[in-house]
Amino acid sequence: MFRTFHCLLESVMLAGASLSTPFTRLFGIRHPIVSAPMGRAAPPELVAAVTNAGGLGGLGLTWDSPQRIVELVTKTRQLTNDGPFLANFVLEWDQHERLDAALSAGARIVSFFWGDPARYIDRAKAAGAMVIHGVGTPDEARRAVELGVDAIVAQGNEAGGHVWSRVSTMVLVPLVVDAAGGAPVLAAGGIADGRGLAAALVLGASGAWIGTRFLASPEAAYHADYKQRLVEAAATDTVESVLFDGGWPNAPGRALRNRTVQLWEDAGRPKSGSRPGEGDEIGRTPEGNVVRRYAIASKLSGGTGSIDDFVIWAGQSVGLVHDIRPASEIVTDVVREASETLARSAT
Repeated sequence: MFRTFHCLLESVMLAGASLSTPFTRLFGIRHPIVSAPMGRAAPPELVAAVTNAGGLGGLGLTWDSPQRIVELVTKTRQLTNDGPFLANFVLEWDQHERLDAALSAGARIVSFFWGDPARYIDRAKAAGAMVIHGVGTPDEARRAVELGVDAIVAQGNEAGGHVWSRVSTMVLVPLVVDAAGGAPVLAAGGIADGRGLAAALVLGASGAWIGTRFLASPEAAYHADYKQRLVEAAATDTVESVLFDGGWPNAPGRALRNRTVQLWEDAGRPKSGSRPGEGDEIGRTPEGNVVRRYAIASKLSGGTGSIDDFVIWAGQSVGLVHDIRPASEIVTDVVREASETLARSAT
C-alpha cells in the first residue's frame, strides 16, 4: 500500500509550500492549480490574480465577439506581464473566428470543452499554442491524446456550471489517467481546498481545475449577492438539470436551488415551453440588456434583479466555501494545505 502511494507521487515534488508536477513543468507555472474559465464571471483581473500567484488563470471566450476577445486577451497579457493563462472555448458552437482572434492577440494556451477538438488543434499548434481538452470519459481522453493535445481535464459530475460527465471525479480521474498515456491530467469537480488537490494528486492527476472556490473572490465578476449565496450554501443545495437553457438548450448544468428552481419543481418540472414564468424579465446585465427567467446568464456586478430569479452556478464543493477571499490567497492556501496533507500522508 505504502509503496503504491509513493509510486503515485514520484512525479510530484514537494518544496516548502510549492508543488511541482508534470503539468506545472510542462506549462511553466509554479503551482498545479488552474482557475476554471467561467465566462464573464472570470474577467482578466481574476485570471491575472491566479497566474500571478503561480497558478494558471482561465479566460472564457466562448460567447465573445472577435474584437472583444482581442481586448480581453490583450488586457490579460498586460495584467500578467505576459505570464501564462489559457483561453477557453466551448465547442457547442463553431469557434474558428474566436480562436483565430485569441491566437492573433497572443494567447498561447487554449482549452476546449464539450465536443470534438479535432478541427481546432492544428490551427492552435500552428500558432505555437499548447492545447488542453476537457473530457468526461476515458475514450474521449484517449482520442484527445491521439489528436495531439498537451493535457487533459477530467471533469467529474460534482462540478458546477455545465457538466459533461456522468461519472464522479473520484472514479473518473484514475480512469482518465490510465487512458491518457502519460499526458498530464487535471482533476475538475468537487475540489475547493488543499485536501481536494492532494486527493487528486494521489489519484494520479497532475493538478486541479477549480471553479466554484474562485467565484467567491473579490476578482470574480458575479454580484455580491451571488457570492454571499455561495458562502451560505451547503453541498446538498445544488441541483443538476437542463432547467437553465436560455442560450444553451439541452445542456446539463449544476446550480444552487433558488426561487426559480423551486417554482419549476413545484410545477412538476415541466419541459421548456411550459415552465412557470417563462420569458419573464428578471433583471438586466451591467450594459442594460434584458435577462429572462431560465437564461444561462447569472447576475453580474452592476446588474439588476433578484439573485433568487437568476441561475446561481455552483458545484458540490460549494459546501467547502466559507468566505470571500482574494484569488491569490486561495492559490496560496490550497497549495500549502495540499503540501501539508501529502507530507503527513507520506510519513
